[in-house]
Amino acid sequence: MAQEDLRQFGYKQELSRSLSFTDLLIYGLIFMVPIAPFGIFGSVYSGSGGMVALAYVIGMVAMMFTALSYAQMVRAFPMAGSVYSYAGRGIAPPVGFLAGWVILLDYVLVPGLLYLVASVAMHSLVPGVPVWLWLVAFVLLNTVVNYLGIKMTARVNRIMLVAELIILAIFLVVGIANIDKFSFSPLFNADTFSWSVVFGAVSIAVLSFLGFDGISMLAEESREEARQIGRAMVGALLLAGTLFVVQTWVAALLVPDAPGLLENGDPEGTAFYDAARAAGGGWLANLTALATAIAWGFANSLVAQAATSRLLYAMARDRQMPRVLARVNEKHRVPANATLLVAAVSLALGLYMASRDDGISLLSTLVNFGAMTAFLALHVAVVVHYVVRQGSRDWWRHLIVPVAGFLILLYVVINADIAAQTLGFAWLGIGVIVLIVFYATGRRPSLAGLSEGEK
Repeated sequence: MAQEDLRQFGYKQELSRSLSFTDLLIYGLIFMVPIAPFGIFGSVYSGSGGMVALAYVIGMVAMMFTALSYAQMVRAFPMAGSVYSYAGRGIAPPVGFLAGWVILLDYVLVPGLLYLVASVAMHSLVPGVPVWLWLVAFVLLNTVVNYLGIKMTARVNRIMLVAELIILAIFLVVGIANIDKFSFSPLFNADTFSWSVVFGAVSIAVLSFLGFDGISMLAEESREEARQIGRAMVGALLLAGTLFVVQTWVAALLVPDAPGLLENGDPEGTAFYDAARAAGGGWLANLTALATAIAWGFANSLVAQAATSRLLYAMARDRQMPRVLARVNEKHRVPANATLLVAAVSLALGLYMASRDDGISLLSTLVNFGAMTAFLALHVAVVVHYVVRQGSRDWWRHLIVPVAGFLILLYVVINADIAAQTLGFAWLGIGVIVLIVFYATGRRPSLAGLSEGEK
């Protein structure tokens, strides 16, 4: 997308256009973490009646509808801000504000969750170093890398992706070699199958897929045409989903105590490492645990921090967040203040949640709820923008896909954890109050470049 194209939406080019299609694809893969199931395998296994591979297949299909809707909206509005920009311009600015507010629940909380999971894992490997010190170290490291610019982030992403894929390959080779009997039970088990069980597990498995949407946050830093951004999102989702299905299938066939895992769950989060130990011994268990810590605490949280800062930047330049968050560092061409704020919030949130017994589970449910709710607004935006406003007759891409995606996600949201629903709707309620204050003080949400009819 050329600089002139961004000006038609009322903005000037401030961020550095340096990312290729490969950079975008790698960014999405790193955000989703190719080895993400390592950390939540036990929860998905027990929640799905052992059909963990099926849960990931359904999760990938569900997210594919959302990825296709993203691809349509990024072509219409190739700019930073993701669902905030798409709902605001595709439906109306107030709806965009609420969509941005809700997805903030995902984007602002997810770095804190990643730092916490990684710090707990590192503490289990090196008990002498407390969780809080690991957390501080991860936050400082990622903030420095992100502050140095998007090119530096892209270089680190390539290195981390290669490392994760090597470790995954080691696990798969050793694991497959030590499977006693191949079975399709991880994909379908008639004894435990029910749609409620599977969709309940999907709501957990979806956490692994969150991140493909982060690619859209880099629309103003991509040197590719807009449609390539959508293709990168779909490609990253397909690649990651395939890796998720394969690794969980193998791990499910290696679980040393399947009945116990189904009955008792995985409160310690060690089920995958137990499967690795059964296949290759303690060295493989420790290797997969260490890989999880580094992937979540460094690679994934690095790109999560970058995406969150771009969302804050996009909302701030439209005066829907404090204007100071729209400041761009002249040397590194990154949203400096937004990056530092995300670091501060992640640190405070991570330290607080580390003191709670339910910190990780509470953050996980909140992150999922925020993302799913915002995605609902995305699907509506596709229909309103293309079918209602432009009179599109491309029924598949502009009606069937978004409606199907909406219904699938609505089912997941309705069946979400009660605590997540309560806190999620409370957050949405606060957003409504903020919106009312905007109107009362004459600061009705508006977006640059919109005609009076669109406002």
